[in-house]
Formats: sequence, C-alpha cells, structure tokens
Amino acid sequence: MADKDCIFCKIAAGQIPCNKIYEDENVLAFLDIGPLSDGHTLIIPKQHYTRMHECPPQVVACIGSVLPKVAGAVFNVLAPDGYNVLCNNGRASGQLVEHLHFHIIPRKAGDGIFTQWPAHKYPQGRVEKLAADIRAKL
Repeated sequence: MADKDCIFCKIAAGQIPCNKIYEDENVLAFLDIGPLSDGHTLIIPKQHYTRMHECPPQVVACIGSVLPKVAGAVFNVLAPDGYNVLCNNGRASGQLVEHLHFHIIPRKAGDGIFTQWPAHKYPQGRVEKLAADIRAKL
C-alpha cells in the first residue's frame, strides 16, 4: 500500500532518487536531504504507515532489526560522540513527512542540536492515574 502523494512512498518505489544506505523487501534507509548533521539517516517501511501505532508489529520488527545495523555503520564511519534515534509521530512532534520514519542523527559534543529537554514534574496523584489509564488501553 502506498500513498500517491507521499514523497517517501515515491522514494521507496524508485520514482525519486535517494542516497540509499540499505534496502530489503520491507525497509529502506537513506541519507536525509536536509540533515541535522553529516550522516543523518532515515529508515522507513516501504509500505505507507503514518504513525507508529498504525504500523503492524511485524513491520516494526523489520525496522527494528535494521536500526542497529544502520546505526552501527553510521557510527563506524563518522565516529560521532553519540547519536539520536528518533521517531516523530504527528505534526506537533515535528513529523514533517507523514510516513513513518526513524532518524539516526550522529552527534558531536556541543553541536547545538536538541539543547533543551523541557522536563516537568507531575502533580501529586497524576502519574499513577496516567499509568492506570494507559495500562487499561493495552
């Protein structure tokens, strides 16, 4: 299943070129054309799924088996101080292309990428209620 207007579906179908890193029947990894750092790589399912919770577990498993292999290759080539593996789901999270994808972003100390993590504390009783509500939906 593909979305005719999705740029990642077009890349997966070979209609738009990419700098391919890895490909198998379910998964494609390629360099991001708007990288946050050298080696910024995207990993996508070839089928169109918009968000993680819409993707079948077997497809997520295929992606999960490729992630460490590609992350290791990026790490071995670039020797970064670290790297982020991200999956944004929905516009509010920063997802610009509405096709499920994972970022591998090589990092150097002091590179200025993701300089803040706006953590907060839960009011008393909130964390227990949230945990119970989420468990109930499993």
